[in-house]
Amino acid sequence: MQFRRTILWLVASAGVALAAGYPRQFGAEATERQPLAQTQTPAPDLRPQEGFSDVPYVPTPDAVVGEMLKLALVTGDDVLYDLGSGDGRIVIAAAQKFGTRGVGIEINPRLVQKSRENAEKAGVADRVKFLQQNLFEADLSEATVVTLYLLPDLNLKLRPKLLKQLKPGTRIVSHNFDMGDWKPERAVRVRDPANQHFLFYWVVPETGL
Repeated sequence: MQFRRTILWLVASAGVALAAGYPRQFGAEATERQPLAQTQTPAPDLRPQEGFSDVPYVPTPDAVVGEMLKLALVTGDDVLYDLGSGDGRIVIAAAQKFGTRGVGIEINPRLVQKSRENAEKAGVADRVKFLQQNLFEADLSEATVVTLYLLPDLNLKLRPKLLKQLKPGTRIVSHNFDMGDWKPERAVRVRDPANQHFLFYWVVPETGL
């Protein structure tokens, strides 16, 4: 099992490294930002998804969370859905900083419970909720902002669902991985002492791609 976890971590890390070339490939403007605080990415856990068993769960550094919310122009009027919400940090941060209502979708029951505990400690349990669901079965139609940190294959499989269920004008921010030939409106590079991270930003169009 340890060997399997190591292989999965290497796969995820390789994808992060490849992401560095995306803005040039897409012709999108890449803006560099320094993170708000120094953070260290914890070792990965595992989150199974239907058709994608043993997908690694790698928490997003807190500084990158802040940049994702900034890029999405999150406000207190938004409803933020985090897909694969892990320990709930993105949803909780949005509620703390902006008063945003949020929903975390997570299939791992241990992480869902952890998220609820974290929301209680942060004093935002009345603004957020965490659902134990498969991403492909969740109803996303209420969202005005969607955040995600998934592997490329999952992003591509989710793309039709996002375009079908989300209202035009809904903002989407992905950490490190793109959505194939759907060109992002912005790409931002965030550096921390150990890694560089890319954030990709889209707005759901009025008509299909």
